[in-house]
Amino acid sequence: MNCITKKYFKVLISFILSLLGLICFSCSVETAKNRSSKELFINAGEEPKSIDPTLSGNDFVYPRHAFETLIIKGKDGELKNGAAESLNVSEDGLIYTFTLRTNAKWSDGEIVTAGDFVYALRRAADPSSGAEYTSFIEYVKNATSILAGNLPKETLGVKAIDDYTLEIELESPTGYFLDILTYPIFAPVRQDIIEEYGNSWTLNPKTYIGNGAFIMTEKSPDSRIVMIKNTNYWNKDEIIPEKITFVMMQDPTLALAGIKEGSLDFSVKVLSEDAESLKNEGILDIAPYYSTVAFGINDNDGILKDKRIRKALSLAIDRNYIVEKVVLTAKSPTSAWVPVGAYDVEGDFRENGGEYLDISKESYSNNVETAKRLMTEAGYPNGEGFPVLEYKTTPDSVYIRVAETIQQMWKENLGIDLQIFSMEWAAYQQMRLERNYQIMRTIWIGDYSDPMTFLENYLSYRPQNYAGYSNIQFDNYIETARKSADKNVRMKAMHEAERLLIAEDNVLIPIYNPSNPLLVSKRLRDYVATPLMEFNFNYAYLE
Repeated sequence: MNCITKKYFKVLISFILSLLGLICFSCSVETAKNRSSKELFINAGEEPKSIDPTLSGNDFVYPRHAFETLIIKGKDGELKNGAAESLNVSEDGLIYTFTLRTNAKWSDGEIVTAGDFVYALRRAADPSSGAEYTSFIEYVKNATSILAGNLPKETLGVKAIDDYTLEIELESPTGYFLDILTYPIFAPVRQDIIEEYGNSWTLNPKTYIGNGAFIMTEKSPDSRIVMIKNTNYWNKDEIIPEKITFVMMQDPTLALAGIKEGSLDFSVKVLSEDAESLKNEGILDIAPYYSTVAFGINDNDGILKDKRIRKALSLAIDRNYIVEKVVLTAKSPTSAWVPVGAYDVEGDFRENGGEYLDISKESYSNNVETAKRLMTEAGYPNGEGFPVLEYKTTPDSVYIRVAETIQQMWKENLGIDLQIFSMEWAAYQQMRLERNYQIMRTIWIGDYSDPMTFLENYLSYRPQNYAGYSNIQFDNYIETARKSADKNVRMKAMHEAERLLIAEDNVLIPIYNPSNPLLVSKRLRDYVATPLMEFNFNYAYLE
């Protein structure tokens, strides 16, 4: 079976599976329309790699509904107390002391204690655990050394003073630490459950015990996760839905059909080319987005180690064409990594730092000529003798269309061929963990409003450094920014770090800043979608 046949075979299979999934949860349009206003059907994307709050990668929507962190975000997106009733921060900004709620319980009725948080955080810092979002744990004292295998996990700067008092000590003052605490990796987990069932504890509703607003009652791989309201949750009276069915639907056409017929209430899968018509129909919400889409380079790939080639590939992309003709919901073209929305000493980090290439329409022809010269200098005039490059992405149509557009630009401008490989989300995550690629679809959504959220993943020792990038000067810039309490020192170091990453080493080829188009039923009210792509349905209902 050749590549083209395989590609369309996979598309057909995906279509059939998605169709079956749609049929399963929408037995009849009339029944769907007449269901309770407190029963929701949500399409949050593909099958998650893990719903373990400690280990999960980007699939936060599931653990966020089944678990509660010390600090959470409310309906208005503002920080508020979650499992913690109150907190105190030491004058030097290093020690956070949390008093837990005495009425907080696990979904099986057991009391939530400070020891549950200690166990969870030590597990996250344990290098053998496989936790993906360890970047957040690194702010806790000794975490970096523990993750590197140089200290035992018991030395982590977290301790239970008593059952209801938790203390977390940081390496250095971190002004955005409370924002970081809202991520699931800081949620408690049950030691007794995990020790008995291992990592399979998340697969069975009977063992998936959480302390959050909902309880999982069903988990069908590649189909659905069903949750009902947790009657043991301390704040259950504030939770509106009685039941949420998270549907694993990949096909945006089927998602649209579900929205229109009333069997689906919300979907992250949208065909961007339909944006205008969907907007006119009143079922498209263009949510704010703090994000950048790029082509990520494997820093250890033989042919792409030549920085002249990386630079040429970036220069040969017409970003304005992509934003105007291909991704109609995109906010703006970009040649930088940190998007607008990150603060600086004064003003906005991106606006102060500017672009790293002249990406104006008038300069594109000059950029192409420079790219051709760089390829000639690298020994590949007009692409002669240059091997076929491979690009790996998820099945999302928007990323495939962008790749096909760039494929054509590279062929026409540089004589370079690009093969595009699409893979399911779980396989894509595994591929990037193994760094089994030349170029891959790279998107980052900021976790907080400091530029650090976009830069720290390229530290040489970071598990999320999927590029395999290693530059001691970059590491030094980031460590300086982490440890300094002086805003001027921090921001200068991060501007230099980004310049090194993008303008000099060209490890990323930033392309555009996306928006976040969402399909939303006209009946759905009070869902929360933040610029950080956080979705919360605790207060949602159907009108």
